[in-house]
Amino acid sequence: MSGLVGKLFKKIFKNLFLFFSPLEQFEVFILEPLFALVFGVTTPNYVVYMLLIMWAMNIIGSCYTYRTGFHIAYSDFAVELGYTFIASITSRHCGLEGLLYFPLFVLTFIFVLFMNFFGLLPFGFTLTGQLIVPAVLAISFNLFFFLNGFERHGLKFLTVFVPKGVPAFLLPLVVLIEIISYLLRSFSLSVRLFANMMAGHTLLYILSSFVVSLLKVTLFCAIIPVLLVFAVSFLEIGIAFLQAYVFVVLLSIYVTNTLDPQH
Repeated sequence: MSGLVGKLFKKIFKNLFLFFSPLEQFEVFILEPLFALVFGVTTPNYVVYMLLIMWAMNIIGSCYTYRTGFHIAYSDFAVELGYTFIASITSRHCGLEGLLYFPLFVLTFIFVLFMNFFGLLPFGFTLTGQLIVPAVLAISFNLFFFLNGFERHGLKFLTVFVPKGVPAFLLPLVVLIEIISYLLRSFSLSVRLFANMMAGHTLLYILSSFVVSLLKVTLFCAIIPVLLVFAVSFLEIGIAFLQAYVFVVLLSIYVTNTLDPQH
């Protein structure tokens, strides 16, 4: 009887790790059957997940926007805590004037967090694990900050590339370095998010493959690796929060040049 239970346990874990491999959450493919019949067009799977995330954000936002009465739920405290947390980040790096961008940073934090979380769900897809998604976000934000800086300060905004106190003979080289550094912001911002999400899921894949190999040998040897897989899964949840936080913190730092070119 114990041998039968052991074989069943092995089969369950083998199927679990094979059919829900973390690397499947990075696979892009075309959804033809449903969308071709209903809409007459084909669409990639990441578009569907993007729409699902937007729909989820809209539903959650509507629940708090149109709530009436004085009943206070525990979720209200969580929302207030999140708002206060993002507001403190914004005011710490940008000052009170930077609170103008607070709604943008809140939506960005929630959007990035949802994209990270969807990759941890069964049949999920890690949108931030596709480099194009964080790259488009980073380029859009930096372009907006640049144009907004011109709108606020005019040509004076170009002084952001001219640090104070630089000797005249070094000025051309320093200006060139500052321009390259400014352009590389989009690259570093997007690659940091992409690499962390990809690395975490790859680690899960390696550990789960190791567990499957051990289950083919003996159940006892796989207990510790199985616990390690679950521990890494909880770690990925923390990383999902952390990467959304880091993304918003860097945006709040970058926007300081828009508010004050000589900051």
